[in-house]
Amino acid sequence: MRTLIILAAVFAALGLVPFFVVSDVWLNIAIMVLYSALLGQAWNMLGGYGGQFSFGHAAFFGTGAYTVAVLQVQYGINPWIGLFAGGLAAVVVAAIIGYSTFRYGLKGSYFALVTLAFAEVLRILSNSVPITGAGVGLLIPLQVAPSNLQFADKGSYYWLVWAMALCAFAAACWIGNSRFGAQLMAVRDNEDAARALGVRAYSVKLRAIMLSGFFSGLGGVFYAQYFLYLDPHIAYGASVSIESLLVPIIGGIGTLFGPLLGAVVLHAISEVSRDLIGDVPGISLVLYGALLVVMVLFLPRGLAGLLIRRKAAPQNRKKQEAEHA
Repeated sequence: MRTLIILAAVFAALGLVPFFVVSDVWLNIAIMVLYSALLGQAWNMLGGYGGQFSFGHAAFFGTGAYTVAVLQVQYGINPWIGLFAGGLAAVVVAAIIGYSTFRYGLKGSYFALVTLAFAEVLRILSNSVPITGAGVGLLIPLQVAPSNLQFADKGSYYWLVWAMALCAFAAACWIGNSRFGAQLMAVRDNEDAARALGVRAYSVKLRAIMLSGFFSGLGGVFYAQYFLYLDPHIAYGASVSIESLLVPIIGGIGTLFGPLLGAVVLHAISEVSRDLIGDVPGISLVLYGALLVVMVLFLPRGLAGLLIRRKAAPQNRKKQEAEHA
């Protein structure tokens, strides 16, 4: 209950941002922070709580994005329907990847490489077939109307991604306080011991990757509707997968608010570097890679882990003093 109250308070405060921020520039930054937090939390459900590190979450993101775009452009289907269709299509892809890996006991670096391979295969396919626009990509027609999931102001887009992020964080909160979440974390900590206790590891991991895929697919849908353009390098590119895993690693893997904290820090660094260096092609990936190395070497539990450790330090000191006395 305490966690739910904190979660509700945080997102209630975030929901008020458009009332106080009138600049479109700052609203765009806030939108991208929540968008990154959504992708990071989706990855966190599988990689943080489940211990299954994926290098190919772009497979789910791109599937969601292309589903809503193709349904609009090629078949004239309303994007509100495409919103749910994109999430479900990403779930199907996640189920295929999960069956192909977990069924045969792949984990660790093998699982990471397989997810990366799936994302690359989907990128090559989308770069070849006419329905996705091949290498040219898809340009979604500008038809501003709430019924068409296009808005005239950035505040409405903010509330859209805010609602998606709220659902993702609520799902992560449920994972952290449910029987399913306890089973998932048991598999993460020691899969053999979890099996010995009766946990069906394959089923638990499969459900986790499907849930993770769903919210990554929603992130892809939002991207498509916000920028109104997709190509294979955007939808299935490495930058999406890197951002998805980097956000929780910075903020704190396996924590509820780690992805939100990581998204804030990541975009703060991105904005500062853009002001200092300019829009140098590929500089963001270089900075992300350097940041990833620093976090893994010096703060493996992320910023949330650092805060928890500092909070626990006085209590541990008092306990040691009591034991010494």
